[in-house]
Amino acid sequence: MGPITLAIGGNNSSMEQTDMSVSRVQNLSTASRVSFASVSMGEEKPFDFVQTLIDGVIAGGTAGFVVETVLYPIDTIKTRLQAARGGGQIVWKGLYSGLAGNLAGVLPASAAFLGVYEPTKKKLLRMLPENLSAVAHMTAGAVGGMAASLIRVPTEVVKQRMQTGQFVSAPDAVRLIVAKEGFKGLYAGYRSFLLRDLPFDAIQFCLYEQLRLGYKLAIFQAKRELNDPENAVIGAFAGALTGAITTPLDVIKTRLMIQGSGNQYKGIVDCVKTIVREEGAPALLKGVGPRVLWIGIGGSIFFGVLESTKRFLAESRVKRIENTEIKQD
Repeated sequence: MGPITLAIGGNNSSMEQTDMSVSRVQNLSTASRVSFASVSMGEEKPFDFVQTLIDGVIAGGTAGFVVETVLYPIDTIKTRLQAARGGGQIVWKGLYSGLAGNLAGVLPASAAFLGVYEPTKKKLLRMLPENLSAVAHMTAGAVGGMAASLIRVPTEVVKQRMQTGQFVSAPDAVRLIVAKEGFKGLYAGYRSFLLRDLPFDAIQFCLYEQLRLGYKLAIFQAKRELNDPENAVIGAFAGALTGAITTPLDVIKTRLMIQGSGNQYKGIVDCVKTIVREEGAPALLKGVGPRVLWIGIGGSIFFGVLESTKRFLAESRVKRIENTEIKQD
């Protein structure tokens, strides 16, 4: 569906006015039946899977690197708040502990996520009806999260144990975890991670994409792309809201990942029961402030950098094509 336009001609005859009124009613009626964020992209270009994959990998890796580097101290504080049992004190030193090891995982994980998300999203948007664009975005987010989890989980386990002072360096953390707990120790809390991250990825990216499309349609009638500040504000809102909603899942994931070989919790259900019994239900919202702040700011930076990088790659590709054509002429 293209943008709704109401063209008024120069002839003022009553017949033309009647026709225009009918046209307005039909257009508005059609708009009310279409999904909130259904925007036609105009004439579709052939789907280039490889190019979309490459652009997603580069843009995702760049955005992930910037966000992780800037906001790592907030994430450390959040982890320590969630890890503290009862009246445990928070240690404020070493807020960048584990950053290098985490970046080694964040870069490929972010690249893998966007590398899977972008082509999956575009393919689904072509397959599904226009009014089901939200389903395409949510599904692509979950699929991308599943692919990235294979890299994210070991990275998260090492990072959080370093943040809580269990290890000094990432190589030592990996070596000792494998020695004490086996290779599966690097995937401690994997199910709880999926329980948190798949809904998180699906909700955040669906919110972001739908808000962008809705904003473009409502404000600009889809006549132009959004600029970096607009993408950043929408990304911040989508991230903060999603972060707040999924905080209990994040607390459970943190507790399971940092418990080590002690096995304080037998699983997700036992973890929830133990936390509620020993610390009360509000403990499931531990770290919600830093988490919302971290993910809100992170969403702003991530999506701002993401869209900027994607645009830069597209413009660079166009320039290369134009230069090639000039040389050939």
